[in-house]
Amino acid sequence: MQKHVIVSSPDSAVNVRTLVTPGGLKVWLVESYAVPVVSLEFAMRGGAAQDPSDKAGLSMLMTGLFDEGAGDLDSQAFQRALDEKAVELSFRNDREHVAGRMRTLVKNLDRAAELLRLALNGPRFDEEPFARVREHANARLRHDANDPASVAARAWRANAFPGHPYGLPAEGTLETLAAIERGDVVAAAKRVIARDKLVIALVGAIDDNGAAALVDKVFADLPAQAGLKPVPQAAFAKLGRIDTVTLEVPQSTIRFGRPGLMRDDPDFIPSLVAAHVLGGHGNMTSRLFREVREKRGLAYTVFGAFYALDHGGFFYGGTTTKNERAKESFDVAAAEIRDVALNGLNEEELENGKTYLIGSYPLRFDTSVKIAAQLVQIQLEGRAPDWLVERNRQIGAVTMEDIKRAAARAFGDGSLYTTVVGKPEGF
Repeated sequence: MQKHVIVSSPDSAVNVRTLVTPGGLKVWLVESYAVPVVSLEFAMRGGAAQDPSDKAGLSMLMTGLFDEGAGDLDSQAFQRALDEKAVELSFRNDREHVAGRMRTLVKNLDRAAELLRLALNGPRFDEEPFARVREHANARLRHDANDPASVAARAWRANAFPGHPYGLPAEGTLETLAAIERGDVVAAAKRVIARDKLVIALVGAIDDNGAAALVDKVFADLPAQAGLKPVPQAAFAKLGRIDTVTLEVPQSTIRFGRPGLMRDDPDFIPSLVAAHVLGGHGNMTSRLFREVREKRGLAYTVFGAFYALDHGGFFYGGTTTKNERAKESFDVAAAEIRDVALNGLNEEELENGKTYLIGSYPLRFDTSVKIAAQLVQIQLEGRAPDWLVERNRQIGAVTMEDIKRAAARAFGDGSLYTTVVGKPEGF
């Protein structure tokens, strides 16, 4: 089966074909011969949401060990094999999936595929790299214990989603990492690494037959079914509350948020437009940036955006400012959020927001690695290839009426749950 979808602009064009391999695996392919390179991206459902509460960080340790030895190659031999062929291979753990990336020259594709196949089908999880990767994780945690942004993010999540996997630290804690044994990692891999929750994207100098052969070589021998535990819907807690964490630093780091809309909600796209105008990452014309930084000089950066996970959506934002101006900064940001909740946007804001979101989209597709990553993300969201076109069409169709309705639903009365780390004055 094949399907062609083209998303084009003055800056980019992506031609996506969906294939089903002889082994029954689905892959999204973008064939391009500009350079003799192939990029493969994949993901499987799982991730930190599958970690037991007393062993948070388990999935992070697991993904950190896939390239630390496999088959008859120990850690050093596996890394030498990657270096000999200049193969880029990496794995990562996110909140709801584990993922990996392979990038290689076409002439080294067979060896690269074999190394990725070994990593997924026969990871060694030897004791020496297990202890080393865990100690690296412990070192990061010890560093982050004095980093206000890390402390604020962890405290905010834990309190916003108490008793839910979303509230657990994906990177674990010193206590939970210490409780994890090698056997836990082996068991976690057996539960998660499987074909039924697998999505794949290939980009580069490879045709349909080559793509199908590559995908089957790497993934066809994986177990058919994952053994994932069900994850409940996440209930948001503490709206209207402000919690402070004392840290001896000259600035206060503020993180705030509230529940948002789910990805399949008809008002989800309008709510994203509203959030971008309000405080989108990198949006130097946003309301929060204008009111907090430009007009008052309260902070260098400020942001706010909606995030949609499989079992809950939420708005999340924040800033960092002097301790003595923390309350003023928060009050200004909260007032803008309430205003959008009650009044929506004006016409100019809406048009500028839509223009930016549509015009910047091709920048996500300007390298083979970015294209592959985007195609995997679209699949994880449960969307078809025509989302490459449909996404911008839906943004362009957002009206003032849509914005007012969606903002009222997504922001409610504007109440927030807030965590402040530092020695803030005025709260």
